[in-house]
Formats: sequence, structure tokens, C-alpha cells
Amino acid sequence: MAKAKRSDSLIVLKCSVCKRRNYYTHKNKKSVERKIELKKFCDWCRKTLPHKEAKITGK
Repeated sequence: MAKAKRSDSLIVLKCSVCKRRNYYTHKNKKSVERKIELKKFCDWCRKTLPHKEAKITGK
């Protein structure tokens, strides 16, 4: 049986321009201690922009 990924490693990526939360991904918190910033496509801005790691709220 496959192991489920832990929910505490789940992060959300937020657009740096419009501040909308567009992507969810996982991060290895042992090897990566800084906040992740990736260039991703934002559907609302219609551009490829940097997306920064943010907190997941609403549990």
C-alpha cells in the first residue's frame, strides 16, 4: 500500500501581484527551510509571475 503524503508538508503558492492563491504543492521541510518562490502562470493576471509560499488557512 502506498504511503500518503503528510498534510503538514502541504503549502500554498500565492501570486505576488494579485495575491490570489493559485497552486498547492508539497515541500520537504527538512531540506528546504526557506520559503519557496516559483514562476507560475496566474489565470487572473494572464502572465507568468513569481508565486510565493503562504500559509494554508481555514482548517
